[in-house]
Amino acid sequence: MQIAVPAEKWANERRVALIPDSVKKLTRLGLDVKVESGLGKDARFTDEAYSESGAAITTDRDELLGESDIILRVRKPETKEVHKIKRGTIHVSYLDPYNEVELVDTLAKQGITAISMEMIPRITRAQKMDALSSQANLAGYVMVIQAAQQLDRILPMMMTPAGTLSPARVFVIGAGVAGLQAIATAKRLGARVSAFDTRPVVAEQVHSLGARFVEIDLGETGETKDGYARELTPEQLEMQRLGMKEVISQSDIVITTAQVFGRPAPRIVTTDMVNSMAAGGVIVDMAVETGGNVEGSLPDETVDVNGISIVGISNLPAGVARDASQMYSSNLFNLITEYWDEESKSFNMDLEDDILRGCVITHNGDIVNETIRNIRN
Repeated sequence: MQIAVPAEKWANERRVALIPDSVKKLTRLGLDVKVESGLGKDARFTDEAYSESGAAITTDRDELLGESDIILRVRKPETKEVHKIKRGTIHVSYLDPYNEVELVDTLAKQGITAISMEMIPRITRAQKMDALSSQANLAGYVMVIQAAQQLDRILPMMMTPAGTLSPARVFVIGAGVAGLQAIATAKRLGARVSAFDTRPVVAEQVHSLGARFVEIDLGETGETKDGYARELTPEQLEMQRLGMKEVISQSDIVITTAQVFGRPAPRIVTTDMVNSMAAGGVIVDMAVETGGNVEGSLPDETVDVNGISIVGISNLPAGVARDASQMYSSNLFNLITEYWDEESKSFNMDLEDDILRGCVITHNGDIVNETIRNIRN
């Protein structure tokens, strides 16, 4: 069985699906791995490193896509490339299946088994494959570093002969994986950190990192069965904005991480909230790629609003592409080895398995994922 790894074609995507170390492990299991030449150049992995790890190198992308049994990549494929993939191939990547209706239909018609890495269920057995969490962890770190670079003061308290510099105040909105990492990073850099989340259950985690949890009574909120925050009603969003405005006005850095899986990001920081900050303040909007949490944020731009810098980076993990690639590659390796049958030398596609039932979108010419199928009815 042959695994193919094509080079990423999306703008600003520096991550790779497999690093040489994972290639070495897969070839030891008896799998053939072929990668497109130049695959890892932006993450500092050379063709020579892949070759030494046991991978074959090719410059023929069409042949690579057409002859392989498993295709691994970071980003979803272009629809026009799907037709180059042979029937029965297992394709694994981020897929955005809630929104990519045409792509999902094309994958089904082509007879491709499409696995969406966003849809890996958040259960204990699947933690080692959870790419959303592994990449969000790094995004949380990158957000704080970006904000610190943009801010015109230091984060920690510093006592000097010329006087004492007070610590910067950082406010993190959303205490999921990315938010908790942002809190931890800001604390390590010496900032005074506050955080808010619609799920009161995460308050203990915020406190354990040394940050203050901001209490805002929104009534019934909670989280989904998969651990994501539930979407707020318009009334709850307004209550949240009013409660956060005071904290934002006292903050040097605001980091927003609020996302609703499969839907546009909620707009939770309005222009009047931005204007409440002192000049020189910095806001980093993690959700800019899905519509943005912050009014006025733009993908891959830093917007100045009355002296406040709103930073919108659409692919935060790519800012630390080498480590992000290592973690994503590990997620893919764990997925493959979980279902690789050494005796039959095949991938065990058991759709009754709780992990595969959640992340397999198309199989044998049909859309088999119940959630994706239901949203079309």
